[in-house]
Amino acid sequence: MSRWEPNARGRLEQAALDLFEERGFDQTTVEDIATRAGLTKRTFFRHFADKREVLFGGDPGSALREVFVTGLAAAPPDAAPLDAVAAALDAGADFFTEERRPFARRRQRVVGAHPELQERELVKLASISSALAEGLRERGVDEPAASLAAETGLAVFRVAFERWVAPGEERDLTALTRDSLATLRAVAAV
Repeated sequence: MSRWEPNARGRLEQAALDLFEERGFDQTTVEDIATRAGLTKRTFFRHFADKREVLFGGDPGSALREVFVTGLAAAPPDAAPLDAVAAALDAGADFFTEERRPFARRRQRVVGAHPELQERELVKLASISSALAEGLRERGVDEPAASLAAETGLAVFRVAFERWVAPGEERDLTALTRDSLATLRAVAAV
């Protein structure tokens, strides 16, 4: 194997996802992933702490968390808490382009089939919710409204995301997120 290979991280992610689907998460080793990618275990560990991190990209949700927080900060200063969260949801939905959907569908199947990965996913989402609640508090929203708005926003996002990765779904995540938020508002108005 050569010392340097282009797109090593992407190749490792693809190899891991392929193997997780073929063999299952528990039956796949780091060595299997590196070999499939044409790389070494050492290269694997330069990019990921362990095989779970291939699906989660390091710090739980760091890139996505930043997108949500930036979207929240961009909301008008006088926006109601749920409206500010809606701005964050739009930003989060924009993160998931149509090109990401096939990978997201495959990843979701792997995560959904393994309790340890489901738990890791919940940790990632909790870190996003905490960051949104903190952002709302910085905007002057008191508790428990800040935490309720953040948790509600993440619930809306999760429902929309699950719809987005569903087989046959073709609408973009922004449309699905807005639809889910409108449904929540209708349910809350009853």
